[in-house]
Amino acid sequence: QVQLVESGGGLVQAGGSLRLSCAASGRTLRSYAMGWFRQAPGKERELVAAISWIGSNTYYAQSVKGRFFISRDNADERAYLQMNILKPEDTAVYYCAASTRVGVVGVAIAQSNYDYWGQGTQVTVSS
Repeated sequence: QVQLVESGGGLVQAGGSLRLSCAASGRTLRSYAMGWFRQAPGKERELVAAISWIGSNTYYAQSVKGRFFISRDNADERAYLQMNILKPEDTAVYYCAASTRVGVVGVAIAQSNYDYWGQGTQVTVSS
């Protein structure tokens, strides 16, 4: 199995940027498709972005498309989420997750397909 640890969260003003990092240990990261999820207070956890095993395919939620970018460095055992033009509604706890169950283009969309989760990192965007 793989252990995941997120970092890079914090407080930022609207319009600013943050880069989240997800460090993996245990089994090599290249065995997994990766995803970033978020959960705001009082809301369900939602998929923000997903990336295939070697990074050739990605998926973005409509709400973040064009502002957020997911990437991975399998040699460094890390996945990233670059978040630009942040909005107050992006405020949430962000989680990275790993999956071995993917769709035809190699990304995992359903939460139930993710087997391993990090502890989360708080992102707060002030207006």
